[in-house]
Amino acid sequence: MEATKTYRLLLDNVSNHKYLISIIGFVIALAAVFYAVFEMTKNTVTVSIDGNEEVILSTHAETIADLFAEEDWDTNQHDLIEPSLDTPIDEDKQVLWKQAKEVAVTIDGETEDVWTTQENVSGLLDELSIEYKEQDELEPNADTMITNNMNVQYQPAFLVTLLSDGEEQDIWTTSTTVADFLDREEIELGDLDRVEPILDDHLDKETEVQVTRVEKVTDVVEESISYETITKNDDKLNKGTEKVEEEGKEGVLKNTFEVVLEDGEEVTRELVKTETVEDRVDRVVAVGTREEAPAVAANDEQPVREKKQETKIASETVEAPASEPKSEKSFTMTATAYTVGCAGCSGVTATGIDLNSNRNMKVVAVDPSVIPLGSKVHVEGYGTAIAGDTGGAINGNKIDLHVPSQAEAERFGRKQVKVTIVE
Repeated sequence: MEATKTYRLLLDNVSNHKYLISIIGFVIALAAVFYAVFEMTKNTVTVSIDGNEEVILSTHAETIADLFAEEDWDTNQHDLIEPSLDTPIDEDKQVLWKQAKEVAVTIDGETEDVWTTQENVSGLLDELSIEYKEQDELEPNADTMITNNMNVQYQPAFLVTLLSDGEEQDIWTTSTTVADFLDREEIELGDLDRVEPILDDHLDKETEVQVTRVEKVTDVVEESISYETITKNDDKLNKGTEKVEEEGKEGVLKNTFEVVLEDGEEVTRELVKTETVEDRVDRVVAVGTREEAPAVAANDEQPVREKKQETKIASETVEAPASEPKSEKSFTMTATAYTVGCAGCSGVTATGIDLNSNRNMKVVAVDPSVIPLGSKVHVEGYGTAIAGDTGGAINGNKIDLHVPSQAEAERFGRKQVKVTIVE
């Protein structure tokens, strides 16, 4: 009996298990149907990320924002998402997502952090409305791909007009100083060269830079030293006659000048040394002082003697010379010297003598109230000259002697001389 009960219980359990399995199979089949229906109702969305990756998704999300939340994708307000996040999703939706990157941009020394979705530096400059020229300074170059936290250095070029060595050039540059600009253009400067503006001046806009070439050179100029005519009395010669004992010869003076040239043009000239190359030789003239004896008549048997005239006055006979000798007037004067090259001198005397074309002519300036203009005078140590000029400082017993050069005038200085009016 007991075995029969046990058998029946087993049969009941098997029946119950078959029933349970049938229920479970039904539920699974139903779930599969529901899952198939759920999957079939999803929309397909293709998301392009940064232009390099495409992700294909099936979703029941209603909007693109829901889709990004469903995928746990964090977005930035500067990201580029097309279409926008609030766009409803439908079948085969195409979504473009470019993630913004932060870049430090330095322009003209000022740095600013910007967000960009551009692929390279060139695109970033366009986005910032910067018109990039090939002369501009850019680091890194325009083709470099943008990365997060990148540093971009941009220095725009500007025009500088360079005046140097006889040429004028318009040059694009990003130099910050005049010195840097000249160095980039390989302009070498001499020790005396002048630059305007100065080398340390800042460059940040259109400027004119002028380089003036300065040099010092030595110029040696030779000039002649006029000789003087020296007269001496000779009692062996009859009065009124002269004899040249030594011919005069001009000397040679060498003047050394320091000359400053700017761009090849002379701007200053300074006398630094004077030396005599050849001494002058003065002309020496002997002037006769011997009185000539009167001629003897052919029928006169008496020794030669001075004939006298007889003049009767009050019944007395007075003997007188046949003729009166001509008197000469002499002065002791303070003498100076001048030349046509003096300041304010025209080179034409008060009597119209052109000393510019007669540099060696013996002419003296006098006070006409002492020595009449046009007189012929003999000046001790100078010779015979024409009183042909006047001067504001020449008054009384003063005389100014014309000499060929300023150097001679300076050497003459001031001295006391004997001046004789010859005629």
